[in-house]
Amino acid sequence: MCCFIAVPTRAATLINDTETENLLTELVSPIATAANISPARLKIHIIHDDEFNAFVTGGEDVYIYTGLLTKIKSPAALQAVVAHELGHTVGGHMAQMADRMAAEMRRALLIQALGIGLMAAGGEPSLGAGVLAGAGGVATQGMLSFSRDEERMADNMGLDLMRRAGYDPAAFVQVFEQMREITGAAESKINPNRINHPLTAERLKNVREYIASHPGKYKSANTKYAAEYELVRAKLVGYLETPAHIADLYPASDKSTGAVYARAISDMRGGKYDAAASGVKTLIGRSPKNPYFSELLGDIEFAAGHYDAATAAYETALKYAPNAPQIQTALALVLTERANPGDDARARELCLRANLASPSPLSYWALARAYGTDARANWAMAEYYSLMGNDKKARGYAKKAQKSLPHDAPEFIKSGDILNKK
Repeated sequence: MCCFIAVPTRAATLINDTETENLLTELVSPIATAANISPARLKIHIIHDDEFNAFVTGGEDVYIYTGLLTKIKSPAALQAVVAHELGHTVGGHMAQMADRMAAEMRRALLIQALGIGLMAAGGEPSLGAGVLAGAGGVATQGMLSFSRDEERMADNMGLDLMRRAGYDPAAFVQVFEQMREITGAAESKINPNRINHPLTAERLKNVREYIASHPGKYKSANTKYAAEYELVRAKLVGYLETPAHIADLYPASDKSTGAVYARAISDMRGGKYDAAASGVKTLIGRSPKNPYFSELLGDIEFAAGHYDAATAAYETALKYAPNAPQIQTALALVLTERANPGDDARARELCLRANLASPSPLSYWALARAYGTDARANWAMAEYYSLMGNDKKARGYAKKAQKSLPHDAPEFIKSGDILNKK
């Protein structure tokens, strides 16, 4: 189940998908270890945005855009992009950027003060106005130059991280060659002093020189992860692109596993449940132990209203991926819809396990349904709205929960945490 969650505070939509997150974590973890960041503290976030981009905050939170995932051509190249971003962290560039911005702003303010002084002294008004107008440009130019230098250093640090992790730094060449394909014509018309990154041609030249001066034997993520990466790309395309674009990328004549995966998802989105189920059963026949194929079959059967079949498919998925929060949540949702004896208790167990591993709005919403008229449902809804960023409704449900729950109940205490949150 690929879940889309709007995050108002960041003006972005995050995607939760166990298959994609697990693969990306495996790819990024060796690079993070080389940067002295514990993989256990690493958190991958997938942003639904067509930009060819990624960024890192604090070294532990890696944000990867779907535009990068669907366009970058190999898992090794994706590793290189993240290595570059972690290079910013290793280099302390975020703190340096803040200091440099403060310095440039002080410089601009001094120039502005000079301009005001010229006008106040009765000098040529146009001269003072000109100095004022140029003050912001001086600060901007200083920041652009600083940013370009940081990007060069992040490239070098990223190359070092790849080498330390034992992975081939030549993956950087793949990235910049692809970037040149995308932006080459436009870059030829750009003033290199007016952008915040070095030109791709310069970066490609620097990377090739670095690789030539650091020969060695390295492994490539492409060897181990190429097939999994292609499935993740196909999955994202299936969920995010239009049916026409999906058909262009994966025509019916393409019988590859990735193509069948993307078309099955597209068929499900279009309400063609029989065709979607047929495609997924073909995939399961090829890889019966792949939990994400069974998960997709569960999604299709759930959407078609076949709750028993959906339950069976999700249970199979959990057999092969027992700690997958999204699959646990999907099964819980089906059980609350089916409402057979014992279904609500099983749904509660699944949601509580999912929230221990990776709290999400959807799992709290399913948990509230599983509690039914129990007062703990109000606490679950308070958690749901808290994660959605709606503090007013979160507090409202937390107050309802505390009115009915014993004061020593864990849910009473957790409701109090929501009420006390600043």
